[in-house]
Amino acid sequence: MIGGVLVERTVKEILPAVQRSKEGLEELGNILAKGETRYETVRDRGCLDPKNFKEFKLVKRTQISHNSAKFRFALPTPKSVLGLPVGKNIRCRGKDSQGEQVVRPYTPITLDSDVGYFELVVKMYPKGRMSHHFREMREGDYLAVRGPEGRFKYKRGQARAFGMIAGGSGITPMFQITRAILENPKDKTNVHLIYANVTLDDILLKEELDGLASKFPNQFKVYYVLNQPPEVWNGGIGYISKEMIQSHCPAPAEDIQILRCGPPPMNKAIAAHLNALGYTPKMQFEF
Repeated sequence: MIGGVLVERTVKEILPAVQRSKEGLEELGNILAKGETRYETVRDRGCLDPKNFKEFKLVKRTQISHNSAKFRFALPTPKSVLGLPVGKNIRCRGKDSQGEQVVRPYTPITLDSDVGYFELVVKMYPKGRMSHHFREMREGDYLAVRGPEGRFKYKRGQARAFGMIAGGSGITPMFQITRAILENPKDKTNVHLIYANVTLDDILLKEELDGLASKFPNQFKVYYVLNQPPEVWNGGIGYISKEMIQSHCPAPAEDIQILRCGPPPMNKAIAAHLNALGYTPKMQFEF
């Protein structure tokens, strides 16, 4: 008996469900301390396995541009959550055009507040190996997924403000973190996003980003940059410059962080800009 509650499962049974992680054990302790009788509370915290790939069914595919689509995958039950910590990613396994296995990281745009499913927004490049797999996927197909993975994990209060610099599909981790911040009334972190693309049609999640900027005008700002802007355009033009960063990101300080995610040449250029502007390595993170 623990706290008057009968332990229905042995510790050996529970440990695999929480992946023998320190966080899982802490959560298990909290649940036992509260006298909860449903250890499914622990088990249902997530459907991911960090060592083994698990398959999830594609239930909806929505084309959002000529080379991008949103993929919704069902979780085992309508009440299941993916269990991905904010800032982490998953590894997806598929086959390229030659039938060779390929594994690539992707960041879902959904949170654990989205129950019963998770979603990926994928830009499918002509020569991308994993792009081929997603391009060929149809509703009813299954995707092999492993996780969580990644070096970044967001915790409320870790920064007074974030500057986020994204290019192309690099928007997905920024969107995930931004959603988690803005949808938590207790989180007062400010977010300043610079998002670069080639054309207006290439901007992923623009409707969602604009909606967040409209709903949280004092907490979230987004500045779009295009290489080939339309005739009427009030955003940035060309490549992200030092001046754009100075104007649209928080100034260097001990309590801010600048996150970047984009193509390697862009990441390299942004790192040089940030260093020149006085942002220390501690203030920077590259996905």
